[in-house]
Amino acid sequence: MKRLFKLSLAVALTLSTAIPALARDAHALLIGASQYQNLDESAWLNGPKNDITLVRDYLKANPVLSFAPEHVHVLADGVAGAAPATLAAIRQEMAALAANVVAGDFVYLHFSGHGTQAPAADPDSELDGLDELFLPVDIGPWNDTVGGVENGLVDDEIGQMIDAIRAKGADVWVVFDSCHSGTATRAAPSGDDDVRQRQLKPKALKIPESRMAEAESKARGLAAADPRARAAASIESTGDAAATPNEGQGRLVAFFAAQTNETTPEKNMPRGQPGRKPQGVFTYTLFETMAERPGITYRQLAQEVLRKYAVLNLARSTPLFEGDLDQPVFGEGGAGLILQWPVTVAGAELTVPAGLLHGLTPGSDLLLLASPADPDEAALASYRVREATTFAATAIATDEGAAPEVPAGAVLRKVSNGIDFSLTVALPPEGTTAAAAMQAAVAQMMQEPAIASRINFVPAGTEGADLRLAVLPDSPRPDAIWILPSTGLVAPEELARTPSVSTADKTPDKLAAVMADSFATIAKALNLMKVGAATANTSLPVEAGLITGRFDSRTEEVIASSRLPVAGADVPRMVPDDVVGLRLTNTGDSPVDYNLLYVGADYSISFMGNGRMQPGATLDDDFVLISDASFGRDRLIVILSPAQPQSAVEDLSFLEQNPLELSRSAATPRGIKGMLDEAGFGQTTRGAVSLSSRRKKADPVPVFLQYEIDTVPGGS
Repeated sequence: MKRLFKLSLAVALTLSTAIPALARDAHALLIGASQYQNLDESAWLNGPKNDITLVRDYLKANPVLSFAPEHVHVLADGVAGAAPATLAAIRQEMAALAANVVAGDFVYLHFSGHGTQAPAADPDSELDGLDELFLPVDIGPWNDTVGGVENGLVDDEIGQMIDAIRAKGADVWVVFDSCHSGTATRAAPSGDDDVRQRQLKPKALKIPESRMAEAESKARGLAAADPRARAAASIESTGDAAATPNEGQGRLVAFFAAQTNETTPEKNMPRGQPGRKPQGVFTYTLFETMAERPGITYRQLAQEVLRKYAVLNLARSTPLFEGDLDQPVFGEGGAGLILQWPVTVAGAELTVPAGLLHGLTPGSDLLLLASPADPDEAALASYRVREATTFAATAIATDEGAAPEVPAGAVLRKVSNGIDFSLTVALPPEGTTAAAAMQAAVAQMMQEPAIASRINFVPAGTEGADLRLAVLPDSPRPDAIWILPSTGLVAPEELARTPSVSTADKTPDKLAAVMADSFATIAKALNLMKVGAATANTSLPVEAGLITGRFDSRTEEVIASSRLPVAGADVPRMVPDDVVGLRLTNTGDSPVDYNLLYVGADYSISFMGNGRMQPGATLDDDFVLISDASFGRDRLIVILSPAQPQSAVEDLSFLEQNPLELSRSAATPRGIKGMLDEAGFGQTTRGAVSLSSRRKKADPVPVFLQYEIDTVPGGS
């Protein structure tokens, strides 16, 4: 596996103190393309109109930066009062923005819809020979006369439009929830019947296959030459987004839902909640994270989006983030904002202008406070969310006796976030011998109380499952139960590293034991990431960053000149003999303990070391050596905890576990219950973490940092 060495990636944990001057005005242009009149209906999308409505409503109630309704412009079919997002309309609105903004203004741009790739008009201008396109609703087919797709919005033109706005001194944040290429195969039903990939294949636009083949051959050659390389951003700008702007030029931050060689989905969101509707997964996750953590930096926002993708298995894509990511989101300082909202009395209930998007789900605990500045200890009463929609929630009192009088100016404050350590597993569709064997094994497992209370088996296609089981008759193991992520998706090239358990050679007892062992291993890795997600609002005065390098097997040392910090919130691609390192600096006045854990794509957990940093101390070392034993999406988790004087260093080495075997044919001798106890299933299934920073004396809690790493085979 990836094993012992040492580590480093540049990511600041504390908010930047270099906050720019407050923007004079905030402007937004929201572009959504759903129904493409010149394309077959099978290519239409359902989510962009919902994305645009969600973003518009959020911006108008934004607690960090106020967007006046007259400054929020919408181009989206299916949105009442909005014109459709044609190419001409997009050009007109972008030109109007460039004409109207002044220095110091803030501009938010959002693009939701299909993307694609086409042969570049100037092949020498694109490294891979391809232009990336956003597709307006009046997109047409390939036109040989002009050598391009009719009414396609090319990345170069988008970059020029943005540059015109920045030239006026306005800061720009642009978000693209679209994608361009890639393949995925659904191997198990997910319950999301309307899941669609926001990618239109070039064939649908009648782009000549010979032209695409030539460009794609060039792209494959580049990938073979440098397996670490990722595709560049899908907009072109006259300046580097991450660089310091030219004098008088506004800043640029750009978020992309996927790399240019990936797809990104839209599905019913929020997952498993009533009233869900088709949304771009990236758009919903992005705004959900901002609503839960107002005032964070772009880098922190990016990291939390990646963490949610990991914990919830939301999508297979890897978002890309570029620009000055250490500035606060929307260019305003909002650090320390508490999750609390003004209340409205509705009979015996209270309502607040926040809901599912803000992390308020039925059962969430709230405190009623007379003033937004009051500490938790001054609470007038406790409440619990009864029901919630995207932007609203209703709460009922949980204290015994009559509900207290609600004073003018009162607020409800969120004070806890439940962590569900149970595992929900969707069974394979009925009708095969292997599926019947799994049903018999489930009956055996349900006789064990430790399993029955902590693993939820649900029918095939049920939404919200953590894992999905499938039978693949055309696979090398047709009698096996394949263990898939919550998406139910597996690409053909990923089958070799997808775990499966044979059924023909096992009695129900033996199959139950092996499956329980597998579930225990998976749950331990997933639960570790769930804890990290629940503590995301906490902070310690520690600066952290990843560093990558190269190991020289001849000298058995890391090549000093190869050690480089990872830029932005990138997900680095690593090949065998690459090294991952970490740089930590304790900027506070108290000691901090650190534990380093490496969670592999095979659900292994490797303990990479621990220690204590005194105030002012810096750790700069290499910890992880990439091997050729396993490839996929790995995670480096750094757990920081306040240290008490004269105490022993926090030691989390007990969390270490071996990888999940890919092809299992023999039962474990340790039995079902032993496996679950070892995985922590014997503990309580729910816990609470305080989200309040207004205690009289705050109790410090551990901080979980999570870094995504893609491990890939090396080049020839």
